[in-house]
Amino acid sequence: MTIAICGSLDFTKEIKKLADELKSKGFTVKIPLTSEKILKGQLTVQDIKKEKKEGQFAKRAIKYDSIRKYWNIIVKSDVILVANYDKNDIKNYIGGNSFLEMGFAHVLEKPIYLLNGIPKIMYRDEIEAMQPISLKGTLENLHLNP
Repeated sequence: MTIAICGSLDFTKEIKKLADELKSKGFTVKIPLTSEKILKGQLTVQDIKKEKKEGQFAKRAIKYDSIRKYWNIIVKSDVILVANYDKNDIKNYIGGNSFLEMGFAHVLEKPIYLLNGIPKIMYRDEIEAMQPISLKGTLENLHLNP
């Protein structure tokens, strides 16, 4: 079984930890493409933050066609797991990219798991409508067979 992890690039270290734990249980795991580059030392979270601050991050997404590439990963995955930790004073943060990826999974009729609960944000109703399953902070609540 293949699990695509979605989440803010700020959570790259946490995403790696989740991926490692899932792999140790026998799952095939895909992580965000830019997180892979960060983990390989090809760029840093600070580089990404700088690009976002300067309004240049979209150029990276266009150059690497990252939205479409991750769509294809979600298509080939069985489920998605959103690594939604606290960020920007928002408990269980789900940003724009993760929300988009949840939409992809929903349309593809793939189960959507949230590591934590649904955040209290402007698009909460839309997230609830996708009926994600909260793991309540632990992978022990993920009852899937690899």
